[in-house]
Amino acid sequence: MLSVIVITRNESAHIAKCLQSVTWADEIVVLDSGSDDDTVAICRQFTDRVYSTDWPGFGPQKQRALQKAGQEWVLSLDADEQVSEALRAEIETVMRTGAYPAYQIPRLSSYCGRQIKHGGWWPDYVVRLFRAEAGRFSDDVVHERVIVDGELGRLNNPILHESYVNLEEVLAKVNSYSTLGAQKLRERGESSSPAAAVGKAFWAFVRTYFLRLAILDGPQGFMLAVSNAEITYYKYLKLWLSGRE
Repeated sequence: MLSVIVITRNESAHIAKCLQSVTWADEIVVLDSGSDDDTVAICRQFTDRVYSTDWPGFGPQKQRALQKAGQEWVLSLDADEQVSEALRAEIETVMRTGAYPAYQIPRLSSYCGRQIKHGGWWPDYVVRLFRAEAGRFSDDVVHERVIVDGELGRLNNPILHESYVNLEEVLAKVNSYSTLGAQKLRERGESSSPAAAVGKAFWAFVRTYFLRLAILDGPQGFMLAVSNAEITYYKYLKLWLSGRE
């Protein structure tokens, strides 16, 4: 009844916990894009449906994984996410009742050891559970979404998301997300400047820390606001530099 789909690249630090949390599913499909660590070997301990391919961006890659799913329902997870027993029970219930073709699930993310309840990170509803025939992924290279034909239901128990385990992951994702974000802005025909990059980064910090109350999440809330500002700063700076080439 349920296919779990996951895309990976160098996710050896997370993938075992992710896949262990969904061993109850009827099928697990993993699409890897050139891992040079032991991600693929770990995945094969949980499923024989492991495929290797190139990297076209998040949306297209998840759509490829979806096309390999063979069950009526699909649960899309990121490699750093896990399904709790409470969420499993809720998923199994709604698949039996089938009241909606797709469901939003809240996502509870952690940042350097602390679960974040503010800063725009909670409840962070995402469409992850859907009938295979009713959903498809957008072609966005980053911040992809599931496009659903029909109304959405909503679950109560969250996906557990280990977003940033340590500062090394923070810095790596600042670089990766800012590059992808700049690419998306460039494709939309937008432009930038160093002054614009600074201004937008400052606003990202203020919005996250004060308006969205990350200040209530302690030191990690401050760190989150800073990293959001960094992603924004480098995204617009990279966009400006690409226009000068």
